[in-house]
Amino acid sequence: MAPAPSKLYSDDVSLLVILLDTSPYFWMSSDSNPSSLSFSNFLSHVLSFLNSILLLNQLNQVVVIATGYNSCSYIYDSSLSSSSSITQSTENGKMPAFCSELLENLEKFLENDEKLSSEQSVDGIGSSLLSGSLSMALCCILCCQSYIYSVFFGQGPLHPQPRILCLHGSPDGPEQYVAVMNSIFSAQRSMVPIDSCVIGAQHSAFLQQGGVYLKPQQLDGLFQYLSTVFTTDLHSRNFIQLPKPAGVDFRASCFCHKNTIDMGYICSVCLSIFCKHHERCSTCGSIFGQAQSEAASTSDRERKDPGT
Repeated sequence: MAPAPSKLYSDDVSLLVILLDTSPYFWMSSDSNPSSLSFSNFLSHVLSFLNSILLLNQLNQVVVIATGYNSCSYIYDSSLSSSSSITQSTENGKMPAFCSELLENLEKFLENDEKLSSEQSVDGIGSSLLSGSLSMALCCILCCQSYIYSVFFGQGPLHPQPRILCLHGSPDGPEQYVAVMNSIFSAQRSMVPIDSCVIGAQHSAFLQQGGVYLKPQQLDGLFQYLSTVFTTDLHSRNFIQLPKPAGVDFRASCFCHKNTIDMGYICSVCLSIFCKHHERCSTCGSIFGQAQSEAASTSDRERKDPGT
């Protein structure tokens, strides 16, 4: 796939879109594990990281998207907040004012996402809606680039450097494979790196195909990982050594049993993979072998008709 036409980017101005994994099923399982990070501590590390990004350059922009189990939504956009809220502290003097705005929007999102939850129990740890948040991030970058370019850079040739950072913990959802890979391909074509910091117990095969991939060994020092690896702009990455993803198992997983297979059946419409033959695709509803059966019935009728 050919990349999009290249642009001239400012080497020190970043447009960072952060995807927060807020799946309640993941965080409930983390609370039962003593070695895992609690959701409150996770937010404290993230807020400190956001504050450092905004203080590095006054033209830096940060957008935060909450990724829930049923939905995803924007919960913070620094372009919509006043510049004083970044440096101004709240009444207690311990936290920037923008943090209260983010936490308030996050609380509203969690309440709405919980209302959308079905009464049926989830088998194992439910995966978050990563495909939806990636699509929202790409749309947001397209809109924000046009806005920042016209307001801050005027008619100049420079653009802010866009990138996406996924703070992810939930396991990969095989049903989201096509949508996630479409987002990754679109980001690569638009020259937008998708960095990932995985805080769950399992590696993410989806996100390892993006940009910088990191799975911290000690979650208590999450802010140190974020500040040393993910604060670097794209220009500075040419001079430092960043972590590389471990080997990815590119073998496909069937959509019916979630098992890794070497050979299987692929739906020609939606590219879903199955370990056994099915009459109908469970993803898109396409009927397998319909064209062959119609052709066979037509040939049978021609053989039975003596006039042909």
